Amino acid sequence: MRTFAIAASVVALALSLIGPASADPIIIKFSHVVATDTPKGKGAEKFKELAEKYTGGKVKVEVYPNSTLYKDKEELEALQLGSVQMLAPSNSKFGPLGIREFEVFDLPYILPDLKTLRKVTEGPLGARLLKLLDSKGITGLAYWDNGFKQMSANKKLITPADYQGVKFRIQSSRVLQAQFKALGSLPQVMAFSEVYQALQTGVVDGQENTWSNIYTQKMHEVQKYITETNHGYIGYVVIVNKKFWDDLPADIRDQLSKAMKEATEFSNAQSQKENDDALAEIKKSGKSEIIKLTAEQDEAMRKAMEPVYKDAAGRVGQALIDEFLKEAKSTTN
Repeated sequence: MRTFAIAASVVALALSLIGPASADPIIIKFSHVVATDTPKGKGAEKFKELAEKYTGGKVKVEVYPNSTLYKDKEELEALQLGSVQMLAPSNSKFGPLGIREFEVFDLPYILPDLKTLRKVTEGPLGARLLKLLDSKGITGLAYWDNGFKQMSANKKLITPADYQGVKFRIQSSRVLQAQFKALGSLPQVMAFSEVYQALQTGVVDGQENTWSNIYTQKMHEVQKYITETNHGYIGYVVIVNKKFWDDLPADIRDQLSKAMKEATEFSNAQSQKENDDALAEIKKSGKSEIIKLTAEQDEAMRKAMEPVYKDAAGRVGQALIDEFLKEAKSTTN
């Protein structure tokens, strides 16, 4: 009996030294639709690295790029159901949920430069937009850049008349539909992962995208011409399932917020470099001719797209459009 008591004491001492059995890590599935070597892809990997580091392994982040877990049109529903915890959809993806305000980011030429963009996304206006997601069971965490968009097709796109009858792939956005209709084009909503094949087979004639997306998805290999327009912006909102986020222990949530802040700074700092590098590689490939517009040609494009603002005002709100324009004016003056 004495021997048993001693043995039990030894076991108890050993357990006290080892500590309680570690709990299983909290899993965050982070799904996105682009390649790992894009600004968003690298941002997701940086968040994974920092989240696991700052939580001491209490959180494990699983990153799923290139629509390997969900197609982009399925992602939001999966997040609301809790099947995936974190996404980084483009701004225009919230329209089907009844939150049209984010489509303001899609308006052509509304964000003239990165300085204006930062004033919006890092200021009270950007924070107010994120709060709109709460009612849909979504918490908005950060804005990530992709960059400014260019136009591509298998014909030269120089004047608004050149867009007449061209079939363009677009993201699901009423603003983008209005944009191409204003140019006389035929917009077609299509998942990002399907664009290369659609261009290759002629299902669509052209598309709009950032240099990094064009290069990593090899769109320049199936498009003869790319016009450097910088007419629009592609950005993402990093979001998380609200219940999942709210139910996290406060210390874990704080550590993840810190990781997200640093990952956002990293991702956005990389965005311009990624686009510059992609442009250089596209030029080097010689597979697409890059067209630069004159000041007069650029002004003609801007004028042709003016009706898009009126079309969008009824959905996103004229007051919100005016706030964006005010930020742009105060930045450039």
